[in-house]
Amino acid sequence: MTANSKKINVAVVQAAPVLFNRQATIEKACDLINQAAEQGAQLVLFPEAFIPAYPRGLSFGTVVGSRTPEGRKIWQSYWENTVEVPGPTTEKLGAAARKAKIYLAIGVIERDAMRSSGTLYCTLLYFGPDGQLLGKHQ
Repeated sequence: MTANSKKINVAVVQAAPVLFNRQATIEKACDLINQAAEQGAQLVLFPEAFIPAYPRGLSFGTVVGSRTPEGRKIWQSYWENTVEVPGPTTEKLGAAARKAKIYLAIGVIERDAMRSSGTLYCTLLYFGPDGQLLGKHQ
């Protein structure tokens, strides 16, 4: 470290989201943010696609050329629980960062209705300790 270097405390969250349940996952994230801040974290990092979950291993009932009715229902549930940026989810996460006075980086699955009705993006959101959304990376 140099004389101008600053040391910070970082919390790396290793937790599972509530599968395809945006609201419950936001509540869980807010609790984890508070716990990390209480332990001295200044920066809290969450996994990729924490909200609403990373669908590893799910096919959504797809086979080449078709999708099953059950797969369509699962996909619809997943899509409905994705995040619009900005929106209510970013407001809640920003409020949690502000309350805890921490920087926050969290992975979400974003839907951008302005660009497409079906395309989803794996997005990193980052917030300042004032709760402002500083940016996103898709």
